[in-house]
Amino acid sequence: MQIIIVGCGKVGIALTQRLSTEDNNICIVDIDRDTVQQLAAECDVMGIVGNGASYSILAEAGVEQADLLIAVTESDELNLLCCVIARKASRCQTIARVRNPMYNSEQQFLQKELGLSMIINPELTAATEIANLLCFPGAIGIDIFSKGSAEMFRFRIPVDSMLHELSLKEISSRIHCDLLICAVDRDNEVRIPDGNFVLRSGDIISIIASRKNVVEFCQKINLKTTGVKNTMIIGGGKISLYLGKILEGLNISVKIIERDAARCRELAELLPEAVIIHGDGSNESLLQEERIDKMDSLVALTNMDEENILLSLFAKGKVRSKIVSKINRLQLNEVIHNLDMDSVVYPKLLTAQKILQYVRAAKNSIGSNVQTLYRLYDDRVEALEFHISENSRITGIPLHNLQLKSGLLICSITRNNQVIIPNGQSSILPGDSIIVVTTRLGLQDAQDILKN
Repeated sequence: MQIIIVGCGKVGIALTQRLSTEDNNICIVDIDRDTVQQLAAECDVMGIVGNGASYSILAEAGVEQADLLIAVTESDELNLLCCVIARKASRCQTIARVRNPMYNSEQQFLQKELGLSMIINPELTAATEIANLLCFPGAIGIDIFSKGSAEMFRFRIPVDSMLHELSLKEISSRIHCDLLICAVDRDNEVRIPDGNFVLRSGDIISIIASRKNVVEFCQKINLKTTGVKNTMIIGGGKISLYLGKILEGLNISVKIIERDAARCRELAELLPEAVIIHGDGSNESLLQEERIDKMDSLVALTNMDEENILLSLFAKGKVRSKIVSKINRLQLNEVIHNLDMDSVVYPKLLTAQKILQYVRAAKNSIGSNVQTLYRLYDDRVEALEFHISENSRITGIPLHNLQLKSGLLICSITRNNQVIIPNGQSSILPGDSIIVVTTRLGLQDAQDILKN
């Protein structure tokens, strides 16, 4: 695809790095000359220095031949204007990052009236992810497929777990639950396991099943499945506002600690059910005064990654169920792994992931669309959902007869809103959705799972 990316901040960089490796022709646009030159050289893409809302700049970037324009500058209004100009100048598809909560209720109107293909809100996406984790605190991460019919849960096997030293085929015979363990991260190496694979304490495993079956499985292995009743949020930014609104709707008590007095007054008006505390959330005395030890969960959402990390470590052993941290800088990944933190959310990566999913869907064949895409285990694994709308080389054939590439697993088949955990005799039919987990990054089409 011919893609123009306007804005070379963290999201723009993440998008350029990912899309440039997937047979796309990329042109980046930003007013910062140094950033453009550095990113263009690093990713071997074309770079234009200038304002992406200028027709002449977009024309120089090739907007008339472009398939897609993605506007991810720091300004919502500039992003929308870039997309409008691109739509007027050509027939390309457009994606805008829009973050201001004021526009959230108007998203459908803006998308329809301005002819946008997608509006993406990183803060709302992150808040939704965090809310899911608070509703199922035993999980490190949760990814949703088939509009909620199938879900992937990641969790770390505790030291005293009954799963320790059990092979996958032993688990299915001892713990009678309809699910599939589809990936295991051990010592920072990810494996797509077979039935002979033996689990160990400390492994981070990914499970695919319906929510009901995952709950049943977790109860049998003594993992917490009931959602939190209250949460303490440190930092009162956009994510905190979105998260507070979601949690209020779920009847979860919310306490937010924010340094800025004016922002506290705003939050008090926007979140009437929440308790808003004006103070420094990194102050140990304040946290103890606000009874951190009585909280079910803590969410660290300050603007400083290091502060979020330290808050998470401080809260360990004090908070009863769940600790979630927001991290912006991907360079801290290795540090975070070594610290054995609970759940970490990367808003920039979530945004890039959703846009990457859209691009894959636009590129593949009509018969097997990418419906959902998640990058897992620090971008080493992809979980993709394909909708199979017509007969092809993968339909009507028992799975054990399909010549599948190595490093991938067909984890589930959703048929008529029912999740099927497949075996060798199962077949894929037109109308099904399938979930594939693979260490082979970049699958565009369901038929890419087959050997050539």
